[in-house]
Amino acid sequence: MRIGPPSRLAINHDDYHAEHVGRTADGRQFFLTTPFEPAVRGEDDGQEFVALYLFDADGRFLEARIDVFGPRARMDRAARRAAYDARLKELGEVTFTRIEVEPFAIDRFGTTFGLIPREPEEDDDTWWVILEPGDYMAFTEPWNSGEYDT
Repeated sequence: MRIGPPSRLAINHDDYHAEHVGRTADGRQFFLTTPFEPAVRGEDDGQEFVALYLFDADGRFLEARIDVFGPRARMDRAARRAAYDARLKELGEVTFTRIEVEPFAIDRFGTTFGLIPREPEEDDDTWWVILEPGDYMAFTEPWNSGEYDT
């Protein structure tokens, strides 16, 4: 019998994609990241974003604050960096640490964002939770490991 998607998954703080995960002074959990829609040659120029995901102390999704910057080739990198820094600053005093949060999905700018469960395609496959858009972090069992694939 195949186990379904997790109700919570852990994300360990690191120096790569999970550099800015942790807790605010009031106990909320957060994840600040830079999702993207990849460019598809001849079809779509893609999009770059800054996303701040907020969760309550128990890991329930509260809100997403997302900024859009257009295609990577034409975006204002200084403006994106400033938005990223502003999103981090608006959290106030934070502690960078492991978080344990629920999967979620939210639509903005015609795109689905979130930690989205992906059902197994084959009998011997497992569930994954993918950070979208961009599929740049992928989590699988054990859900409490805090580790991810890129």
